[in-house]
Amino acid sequence: MEESLSGTLAIDLGNTNTVVAFQDQKDINSVLVEIPNITSSPGVIPSAVWFEEPSKIPKIGISALKMRDNLNSDLFFHSNFKRLIGNSIEKINQKNILTPNECGEKFFQILWANIPQKYVIKRLVLTAPIDTYKGYREWLVNLCEKISVDEIALVDEPTAASLGINVPFGSKIMTLDIGGSTIDMNIVKIEGGEGKSGPIAELLKFQGNDVSSISKQKIRCAEIIGKTGSKIGGKDIDQWIVDYFIPENNYINNLSKAEKIKCKLSSSVIKYENRYPIKLFTEQNKESEFYLSKEIFEKILIDNNLLNHLNSLLKDLLNQARGKFCTVDDLNTIVLVGGGTQIPLIKEWITKKIPRIQIKSPPPIESVALGALAMTPGVRIKDILNKGLSIRLFNKREQKHLWHPIFCKGQTWPTEAPFKLILQASKKNQKIFEIIIGETQKERAYDVIFENGLPKLSEIQNEEEIIKWDKKPLKIALKNESNIGEDTLKLFFKITKNADLLVKCFNIKDEFFGEYNLGNIL
Repeated sequence: MEESLSGTLAIDLGNTNTVVAFQDQKDINSVLVEIPNITSSPGVIPSAVWFEEPSKIPKIGISALKMRDNLNSDLFFHSNFKRLIGNSIEKINQKNILTPNECGEKFFQILWANIPQKYVIKRLVLTAPIDTYKGYREWLVNLCEKISVDEIALVDEPTAASLGINVPFGSKIMTLDIGGSTIDMNIVKIEGGEGKSGPIAELLKFQGNDVSSISKQKIRCAEIIGKTGSKIGGKDIDQWIVDYFIPENNYINNLSKAEKIKCKLSSSVIKYENRYPIKLFTEQNKESEFYLSKEIFEKILIDNNLLNHLNSLLKDLLNQARGKFCTVDDLNTIVLVGGGTQIPLIKEWITKKIPRIQIKSPPPIESVALGALAMTPGVRIKDILNKGLSIRLFNKREQKHLWHPIFCKGQTWPTEAPFKLILQASKKNQKIFEIIIGETQKERAYDVIFENGLPKLSEIQNEEEIIKWDKKPLKIALKNESNIGEDTLKLFFKITKNADLLVKCFNIKDEFFGEYNLGNIL
């Protein structure tokens, strides 16, 4: 009889691949879990679902992939669903039978039911993307009600990736993650160091009970200093390869062949000038042979503006970091995550852009799951502002109104200390003050343009803009009138755990006017 193992299971749901890793409570090493007819390699499951109707058995992973060329695959084959969970902005494929949330739920249910019985799971650790963290977390909380395990914990993916490598607590780490459908860059300060405890995950379930909304303890946090990203990834690179040889071609088989040769050309042992064959289907399902080298591959990436796009993302990230007094020289390590970061051109790019910092490249697919295993449940990661908040103020020197930042994109909340601001009168004999709040658009616009139906990146990227809240502005009436440019009000802003923006108001002599809820930031 096979010996059972008791411990923690980590599941990192990815847009292209999902990773399942297990750590026995008596062992410091982790193992990647193999599941027959589901995993494509140890611990790696293609994030795909085949679902026809309740009466027929659904399939996930490698079994689902084998079905994608069948009749009605546009209805029954589901992939690329992870990034749509908790994402209210992006459009979904209306043809698919399942919604992204339903698809993710089916995937988890089938995966959970097929975990080999030798693994006795005492604790489950899940990962969540940072750009849709709130909505994704809510989906996971609902999902956890149907999973029979005593402890369930949650960690955001960048933090898990950072903990998947051996760096000192207290370090500042930059992570570059190029997955199947997204590029993510972030700078994380790992909690701990200098006698402080390290970060641990947010506990969603404990002793079989939901604790996702009741914990009121003051918690330690891993601080995210800056983050940026876009909806471009490895699948787009596959399409660019096919388009180089056969424009406007969208055969699914061609994309899988392009992915294979992309992985081959990402190997460090492949010579730059060597040419390798790739057979692609052309019109009338005829197969033609083409040749691809590292030189041509790099030309494809450059011609599609990938390096320009990475430059723009990196500039945005470092600007955010400087706002928190973090420079490139403060970084301990740069961590490369995701299959796309194995491309030699990408490694060369980041090495040239930031030459003085050590670059670590752990196993690109499983590093997040292994990092999640390194975290102990009990403390949550703070939520991250995906947009900046500003107040409209009068500029005395320029004699006009402008937007002044209160909280910046990338900051953690709920806030531990209020933001103080002194308000001046903007006109003569002013007695009424309006508190007008605006926000930056949810993410900086990195334009994806389509040429012949294929995604490419535009040369010029759009800047953020401030959008005024549609909520009714707060009006504060003074006892005495103020003159233009005169310091009048003291405001103290904070964001609560319920995501409400509150402000405490005092006059310049510290007389308390009240505390007001300006609205919810989500």
